[in-house]
Amino acid sequence: MAVKLSDALNITDKRIIFHLSGDLGASARPYAELADKLGLTEGEVLLAVRRFQAQGWIRRFGAVLGHQKSGFKANAMAAWQVKPEEIVAAGERLAGLPYVSHCYQRRTRPDWPFNLYTMVHADSPARLEGYLAEMAEICRAEDWRVLESLKEFKKTSLRFFSEEEANPPLGQAVDSRIFTDLD
Repeated sequence: MAVKLSDALNITDKRIIFHLSGDLGASARPYAELADKLGLTEGEVLLAVRRFQAQGWIRRFGAVLGHQKSGFKANAMAAWQVKPEEIVAAGERLAGLPYVSHCYQRRTRPDWPFNLYTMVHADSPARLEGYLAEMAEICRAEDWRVLESLKEFKKTSLRFFSEEEANPPLGQAVDSRIFTDLD
């Protein structure tokens, strides 16, 4: 029987997701190493990963670039004031730019009218200024602010579930539902 998309996370799901949200390392077979760590087979881990993707819990896997160390020295969050009726189109246009890594709509406040936010990365302050000017035209911003990154204190993937949730006391049953095929 296939696992239904509405099934809740079980302890094995949490353990796998906890470890996937950390470093997989540069192993030739990272899922086999994870499986060994969890007392599972590589096939069981891969099946769970495919299920997580099918359920939309995992969107993608990718490398996290140390952007400042790799030459992208000028980085900033830009806060844009865009007309509410244009926010979706503006957000989609900005999100499509190759130098934008994040693009979000957020609520405004009486003292802060900005409703669209982007993270922009460039190899120089001059290029960053050029990108921002281009973006202001693209989204037809009424006003905008730039919050430049000065020092990075932390950059990691969010770690879902605590160590305790991912590693329950010995003897807690592993839920075998995760190992059924998706059809």
